[in-house]
Amino acid sequence: MRIGIDLGGSKIEGIVLGDDGREIARRRIPSPRDNYGGTVHAVIDLVAALAADSSCDSKTPVGVGIPGMVSPATGLVKNANSTWLIGHPFDRDLEAALGRPVRVANDANCFAVSEAVDGAGSGSDVVFGVILGTGVGGGIAIGGRAIAGRNAIAGEWGHNPLPWMQVLDGIDERPGPDCYCGRAGCIETFLSGPGLARDHERLGGGPTSPTDIAASAASGDGAAVASLHRYTNRLARALAGVINVLDPDVIVLGGGLSNIERLYADVPAMWQAWVFSDSCDTKMLRNQHGDSSGVRGAAWLWPPDLKHRKKGPT
Repeated sequence: MRIGIDLGGSKIEGIVLGDDGREIARRRIPSPRDNYGGTVHAVIDLVAALAADSSCDSKTPVGVGIPGMVSPATGLVKNANSTWLIGHPFDRDLEAALGRPVRVANDANCFAVSEAVDGAGSGSDVVFGVILGTGVGGGIAIGGRAIAGRNAIAGEWGHNPLPWMQVLDGIDERPGPDCYCGRAGCIETFLSGPGLARDHERLGGGPTSPTDIAASAASGDGAAVASLHRYTNRLARALAGVINVLDPDVIVLGGGLSNIERLYADVPAMWQAWVFSDSCDTKMLRNQHGDSSGVRGAAWLWPPDLKHRKKGPT
């Protein structure tokens, strides 16, 4: 068995998985916001409860997904939306407190691992997991294992510039909206939920949510149709850049915007214009595990028995 913890800003979810991916136990508790010590103790209590629920032993390993990463340079958490984790040796503190083996990874990497091991990308060697939500994130799984990279930023495509900027619907994309990272024109500023809503409003649509934009487009609203076309075009360009560098077998979409059905047909049809190849067989698929992908991927940070993996998508 293996224990997975998904540490979010508002909740902490835990799961126990068997070697075959079967869920044995699951619990969810509120996150102690702005309290590092409280967060460590909350995870300790959650692991103890999960262990009691599942009868796993004291050596069962724990994987933890966080909205940030542990810096290889300092051993401290960096780039975390849960800012109270920043500057702390979270993995070492947790391992010492639990007395169990602990691995900590970025939550987008956990998503990619989950979908690679027994989700939409199961059976595929190279999986790029995409998070399209309040922000834009990405994770890479190769052979079912997370690839963190030398600087622990592998997969962070959201803070590259949108490629091949152009004039769409009479508006020049250059230099792009300002990003919280201090630069302008980042992919996240165009492809996040707030980015889609801002673009829709800028070109004549009313203030609304990405879900409402998609629904309005489905019913034939002209402004919404145009906004989704711009979004699809930009997503195709951004993912073509990923394909040119990584050449993954499968791209799996997660986050709230992954529920926009038209993306799965329209984006692969468009990206060939920017992919540096005479053909592109990369699949783009909806996630299989939904909101559970993060916590399942955290559990799978410990090398799974991959013999049960089904054949990849065709």
